[in-house]
Amino acid sequence: MMVFSKNSRPPAASQDEAVAEDSEDKSDDTCEEKVQTQMPVGSLVLDPLKRLKWGIFPVERHVVDKLDASDSEQESLAKLAEAEESHEVQEVEYRDESNRKWYKFFDEYEYRQNKNRRGNHKWYHWFNKDDTPAERKLVIKLDILLCFYSLMAYWVKYLDQTNLNNAYVSGMKESIGMKGNDLVHTQAVFTVGTIVFQIPFMYILYKAPLNYVLPTLDLCWSLFTLGAYRANNVGHLEAMRFFIGCFEAPAYLAYMYLFGSWYKVDEIVRRSMVYYIGQYLGVLTSGLLQGAIFDGMNMKDGLEGWRWMFIIDAVISIVVGIIGFYAIPGTPQKCYSIFLTDEEILLARKRLKDNNTSYTVPVDRAFFDRKLWKKILTSWHIYVLTLWNIFCWNNNNGTSGAYLLWIKSLNRYSVGKVNQLGAISPAIGILWLILTGCYADFFHSRWQAILLSQILNITGNVILAAWNVPEGAKWFAFMLQYTGWAMAPVLYGWMNDICRHDPQYRAVILVTMNMLAQTSTAWISVLVWKTVEAPRYLKGFTFTACSAFCLVLWTFVVLWFYKRQERQQSELNGIVIIDKEKESTKA
Repeated sequence: MMVFSKNSRPPAASQDEAVAEDSEDKSDDTCEEKVQTQMPVGSLVLDPLKRLKWGIFPVERHVVDKLDASDSEQESLAKLAEAEESHEVQEVEYRDESNRKWYKFFDEYEYRQNKNRRGNHKWYHWFNKDDTPAERKLVIKLDILLCFYSLMAYWVKYLDQTNLNNAYVSGMKESIGMKGNDLVHTQAVFTVGTIVFQIPFMYILYKAPLNYVLPTLDLCWSLFTLGAYRANNVGHLEAMRFFIGCFEAPAYLAYMYLFGSWYKVDEIVRRSMVYYIGQYLGVLTSGLLQGAIFDGMNMKDGLEGWRWMFIIDAVISIVVGIIGFYAIPGTPQKCYSIFLTDEEILLARKRLKDNNTSYTVPVDRAFFDRKLWKKILTSWHIYVLTLWNIFCWNNNNGTSGAYLLWIKSLNRYSVGKVNQLGAISPAIGILWLILTGCYADFFHSRWQAILLSQILNITGNVILAAWNVPEGAKWFAFMLQYTGWAMAPVLYGWMNDICRHDPQYRAVILVTMNMLAQTSTAWISVLVWKTVEAPRYLKGFTFTACSAFCLVLWTFVVLWFYKRQERQQSELNGIVIIDKEKESTKA
């Protein structure tokens, strides 16, 4: 293997040949510029349409990497030199650790990036300093196609998930005869459906075209959301919620998988944060929609306001699902995007290589490959990350409906006003989400972002657990309730980085940790969030605070394993570790 330093060049056959090659390159560049300048604006619309089969269906883009085994040695050397000039080959840092300070343990990027790459990172820049114009154009496209669309998809997912709580306080309880713990049982049925249907996605995530799978599931859960408006008893409602849970099952983890398939370590948390805003928007707009619908459409055509909400939510979800067939790009290896050019697909693969992220699965490896599962079951990832995620899934009181039920218990607001006030907490939660996600990426410290968010989360839940406090303190505490999940994009982004070397392995770990964590919420919610205990929920708020505290402690366990892993493969990250004291002792 040959490595070129920053100022080195591959040996040229002769000066004349070099001059000839330079002139050819300039000629090619000139031609390319002419083509670009002569390209009509209409091609921006026509080119994507040409990539559709029969004018309707996106198809897999078969783009072959330019640097392949057929290149001659001279061609390979030339391409390496060209890559060096465009900063494609990272500089190597030789690091002496003989006097390494103890506090360097808390620097999570210590072995992940060398000084050159870390020096190019500016916390106030959306792009990295060394990104080329072509890279920035690609990232902008991905931000629109994948990041913004995922926000819409997650918005409708939570619109169709949390509308149950809004319907409950808007007349559904009385209409279909819900009693006792029927609400929490219906929530648990939804969770069971979500858990069961996640299992096949250990295989589907990396094997199937997600641009078809995810929108199809979106359309399916939309139909069952529509079916919920006809519910006349608890059993009918629970059946609808079970199937909604089944079809919503892979939505969260699938988009997180896609972020890890396209973005670099410096980029992923911010994009995950934008995606996660969709959840808070879903909770927020569900309350505002229900309030507006109840005030304006209650008993219109003989239908109660909460039934109209299920109908309107379903229509919105269907529209977003149809857009997904064309917005979701697939993965760099199996790309279905009609908006990315061949060159941009190749550039995306190159960016992953620069990030030391693998985007291919061995052709001869089956899902039940013995070596794969031995690797999974003997690794620290499956155990440490799963427990970490269990604490994450149980550190929030938002899904319990505690805030809405407390507002209703005050007996001073109309149904519409209750739903409108219920939108305040998730609206403020968007601010917590942005602050947490930006802090993690901009300051290169994911563990600090998690710590800061959980300090606020623990504070809020301790106040609510105490309960006998002024009403203003309760309002303050409920405004902090979404700090719990504000760190979720950070956690899942970190997990993508940890398991970046094998997409199949990453898919299995992602589904497993998500499935087992969500499984814990199915039975824990029935124990600590009993509807008959609303709005006091002593057990619920106490358990949530304890989960948040355990999450903080376990984050340092993850940090230790992560740094050990990155140190072992530091040379792949452009860092060569030496210890001069040990070398001098041996000498």
